[in-house]
Amino acid sequence: MTLRVRVSMSMILLLIMSLTAAPARAAASGDVAPGDVVSAQPTTVYLLPGKLLEVPVNAWHVLYHSTSATGAPNTVSGTLLVPKSRYALGARPIVGYAVGTHGLGDQCAPSVSMSQGREAELALVSLFLLKGFAVAVTDYEGLGTPGPHTYMAGISQGHAVLDSVRAATHVPGAGLSNRAPVAVMGYSQGGASAGWAAQLQPSYAPELRLKGVAAGGVPADLHAVADHLDGGENFGLAAAAGVGLDAAYPELDLQADLNDRGRALLADAADDCVGDLDTLAGLSFSDLSPVDLLNQPKWLARLAENRLGATAPRVPMFLYHARGDQIIPLEVGSTLRSEYCRAGVNVRWTALPAPDHVTGAVEGGPLAVEWLTLRILGLPAFGNC
Repeated sequence: MTLRVRVSMSMILLLIMSLTAAPARAAASGDVAPGDVVSAQPTTVYLLPGKLLEVPVNAWHVLYHSTSATGAPNTVSGTLLVPKSRYALGARPIVGYAVGTHGLGDQCAPSVSMSQGREAELALVSLFLLKGFAVAVTDYEGLGTPGPHTYMAGISQGHAVLDSVRAATHVPGAGLSNRAPVAVMGYSQGGASAGWAAQLQPSYAPELRLKGVAAGGVPADLHAVADHLDGGENFGLAAAAGVGLDAAYPELDLQADLNDRGRALLADAADDCVGDLDTLAGLSFSDLSPVDLLNQPKWLARLAENRLGATAPRVPMFLYHARGDQIIPLEVGSTLRSEYCRAGVNVRWTALPAPDHVTGAVEGGPLAVEWLTLRILGLPAFGNC
């Protein structure tokens, strides 16, 4: 097998920014903590390709400390957007926004797509900005920084979201308070990340004044989603999740269990953006491996560890899911709702009439923004368990 060494643009930017960016908070002893900022470099974001329609906000490309799925320290990148207008209702709220699937390659990172005017989710982010809220958008572990993206490793993703909010309060010139009200939102991969942020926050980031979490199209049970996608047109997403989990948990040793075809296909997919994963459409795990990959004890253990629902969030939750979701079955989302309800979580559940996964994001996103706004403003949440 030929080893290819790639020097990505993100690696070059990381070196330059670490040398030139404004210094951020550092502990007196030299130790670092999750959420501490490595560097914060002013940037510009655009709504349209060709660097058209500049978003009129103060923005920074941020590198910050976080924690991997196995508890190791890591460095994650992201983008902080802060409205230029004064916020008149106290400390400016901060929203941790978790994007949906972008891909596995550094060029797919939200920070890259926002700087190039091709980030579709800026439409939803802008709804928060128009309300005067700051928005922290994480790139997740390994997406936009050296190393592989740990795609769908929910614990790592939840850490990255929470630490993006912590980092936002340490960016010089952003004017954000560590006493600000906080909300989290995400859909699809972002929905899982938001769910994990909600579950992890009480133990991992208890100082954050988290008011509510909105999570849509949530792939709460990765094994169930993978079984659903196996052999279908969206199998590339399941394969990418296998690559991401393997990156997060070295003992899975995916390469050792693949056949030659599987090694070639997944090596090629390792730097693909989401649209390129269509090359895996119609394949099955059995086409890539001679063993029953996901039902091996090592995979069952890590999939169970990354299954949402075992821990009850302590804040109100807004869960939404498209009835016609062809990627993440409605049953996966409704099961998470039931488990949270049994655990006493204040859950507002909405099954949208949307006919597919993407339309679910379009229909549910504005509802989630408004629900979170009410939580940030201190209005009570009413569940429908």
